[in-house]
Amino acid sequence: MSQNQKITDVLMVGATGSIGQFAVRAAQQHGLRPRALVRDVRRAEQRLPDVELVQGDLEDPASLRRAVGGADAIVLTHGSGADSRPDARAHVDYGGVRNILGALDGARPRVALMTSVYSTRSDIPGNSPWKRRSERLLRASGLPYTIVRPGWFDHAGPTQRRLVLEQGGTADGGIARDQIAETLVRSLLTVTALGKTFELIAAEGVEPSDWVELLGALKPDESGSVDGVLDPADLPVEGEPRALRDDLDAVRLLRGASG
Repeated sequence: MSQNQKITDVLMVGATGSIGQFAVRAAQQHGLRPRALVRDVRRAEQRLPDVELVQGDLEDPASLRRAVGGADAIVLTHGSGADSRPDARAHVDYGGVRNILGALDGARPRVALMTSVYSTRSDIPGNSPWKRRSERLLRASGLPYTIVRPGWFDHAGPTQRRLVLEQGGTADGGIARDQIAETLVRSLLTVTALGKTFELIAAEGVEPSDWVELLGALKPDESGSVDGVLDPADLPVEGEPRALRDDLDAVRLLRGASG
């Protein structure tokens, strides 16, 4: 889609999760028409009673084609937090993004991807690179995107409503779930958010009144790079496993095929 194309239909991935439910409501409040990708429609009806539901599984690429069809935008808030499999992050956090991109079949929706404030922090014990790898896929796709790396969920007081957007992977702090959701949806509607990656935390103060200015102050990601602007150069693509490099190449081919 072009930068100026009107956004109406938004596919919400992770819609029944703790951030996703807020994102659905934020989309509705901004006059958008969200539809939720869910594995279990009957269960999801209880959480999202007034939302269009489409059945699909992030680990089943064939099931995603109908879900992405006709979407002007996609909000990705999925995560593997409740999945006890040792390789869950590879299959869900990363594989979910790969499979959504592969299902687009030439379509070019605008995408808002939620990852983590620690996406690039290799110095954090036990931290995983899978969210950073998912970001790389989205950048390689050539789609219009914004990547939001929120801080610790709910680690923000009721008077901490001022949003702090940082780049470079050094931010640390808390953020309310509704603030994350609002930022993701606003990024779809704000031209100055295009092609940008940032960490998001909250500080003492009031909510933003000018999103164009807030997002416009950020540096855009470098054209052609699969990493965010100012990201540390400690996970070189050439050192990644062959399967991951193949995934990047496949996404680039899809980009070329879509014209």
